[in-house]
Amino acid sequence: MTHPGNLSDYPQSRRGRSRGRLIVSTGVALAVTVGVGYWGYSSFVADGGSDDPQVVDATAELESFLNAWRAADAGRAGRMTDSPANAESLIKSVMTNLNPSKAEISTGHGEKKSEGEVEIPFNVKMTLPGAGDYAWDSKADVIKADGTWKVKFHTEMIHPEMVPGQTLALKTRDRAPILDTKGDDLGSASLVGMVDAKTGKGMSGLQARYDKQLAGGPGPMKSVVVVDRESGQVVKKLTGTRAGQGKPVRTTIDSRVQEAAAEALAGVKKNAAIVAIDPSDGHILAAANMPAGMNRALEGRYPPGSTFKVVTAAALLKQGMKPSDPGECPKFTTVNGQRFENQDQFVLPSGSTFKDNFAHSCNTFFVNSRGKLSSSALHDTAQAFGIGGAWDVGTTTYDGSVPVASSDNDKAASAIGQARVQASPLVMASVAATAKAGVFRQPVLVPDAVKKKYEAPARLDTPVIDALRQMMRATVTDGAGWALKGIPGEPHAKTGTAEYGNETPPRTHAWMIGYQGDRDLAWSVLLEDGGSGGSDAGPIAAKFLKKLVG
Repeated sequence: MTHPGNLSDYPQSRRGRSRGRLIVSTGVALAVTVGVGYWGYSSFVADGGSDDPQVVDATAELESFLNAWRAADAGRAGRMTDSPANAESLIKSVMTNLNPSKAEISTGHGEKKSEGEVEIPFNVKMTLPGAGDYAWDSKADVIKADGTWKVKFHTEMIHPEMVPGQTLALKTRDRAPILDTKGDDLGSASLVGMVDAKTGKGMSGLQARYDKQLAGGPGPMKSVVVVDRESGQVVKKLTGTRAGQGKPVRTTIDSRVQEAAAEALAGVKKNAAIVAIDPSDGHILAAANMPAGMNRALEGRYPPGSTFKVVTAAALLKQGMKPSDPGECPKFTTVNGQRFENQDQFVLPSGSTFKDNFAHSCNTFFVNSRGKLSSSALHDTAQAFGIGGAWDVGTTTYDGSVPVASSDNDKAASAIGQARVQASPLVMASVAATAKAGVFRQPVLVPDAVKKKYEAPARLDTPVIDALRQMMRATVTDGAGWALKGIPGEPHAKTGTAEYGNETPPRTHAWMIGYQGDRDLAWSVLLEDGGSGGSDAGPIAAKFLKKLVG
């Protein structure tokens, strides 16, 4: 008989009839050969039991055997039986498979069946990872041969539901799959996340967020089963749950785009991420991370550097500037004693325009243009790109932050994506997608889980969008986005080199964001501590696009 009842339900009910021994927990953890701490035990003699010396001696021998079993000392337990090798093998198998965090084994009151043979009931109770408490009753014959008591070993003695050739094991509850947009298993470890091998519960990513849905509801994640030792096939289920069938989680990931992103990051030595979005509906087509683990693609928080100039340019365009307006690009500029400079201290020739400064990513031009913007202008314009809103994506995301400028220096640094401006690769891919679509559409990963998409409180006028597109295209044809030249589909882009830390010179993250002119595909590339946007992130973006568009 198997049941999960309290240990005290078994031996105490028989105390009025005969004397027996009970092995009880002392709460002392012991290190054992299978690498798990089990509980140590002491034993005592209950009142009113049998005085037959054979019953007393046989019970003592069985208790020694059960203590060795409980401690997972299969070799010692086996030597106390009439079949040492078989006993050792099965006990080792059971304890390794069940891997209990706690084990308690109690003896009942033995009966003398014949001279030199005593039958003794016992109860086993274990706490099993992912399955909770499990208990069962069994009994053992202890026989005396050549003056020595031995436990008569047979498989059914270890568990009455087993026969020779079988063992006990834990079976994880079948979880429903996480799918891509085509209904195939999602092949992204960073998005899918991990399941705890011991408990069967989702630990990270979508496995954690949708744990109940995938598992079929609450309850133990594992069940105790009898399995065939040779084939490993389940023969009988001993415990179960009332949980229903798990339901798959379907995402918007396009396997072709995801694979291209993963391949583009293959071999990259720095932490890196690529996100791709469909600008027409916000569906996230790819979210790749190198290395897998932290989902920096959706959750990372970074200064976006010059990729944020898409937002700054939109704010300037709203104030009436045009791409053809003249604009100087000096090597340095100073704001209240704080010096700003261009990467490698480049300058642009006389007669350069707003569009030229955007395409070549001139920091000093954007810093010197701050006077055209109010302290809240960048914050307000960022809202039209959805930055800083509470996005309902279907998974954990970081949705960016562009605070209102607190000083002239703060505004100057914010204009080039520094200071307190922060974004994730997802946010910056969405910035590119907004430029492509002309309106912000909130990114989505798990459509069925999205209750209400975030609506941007503002939107950009058509002339502003048209100018942004013109300047992003010029970044590829005439500027820092040269790595995308020759790629089909009219790629539009913006590079970014974002300073971070306190070193001199400062370390930099490399960025590139963009979209394809001929299809619904926007993207961002981040290379942590990666150098330059154009020289380092650009080739990764080119590799990604070439795998998709030829």
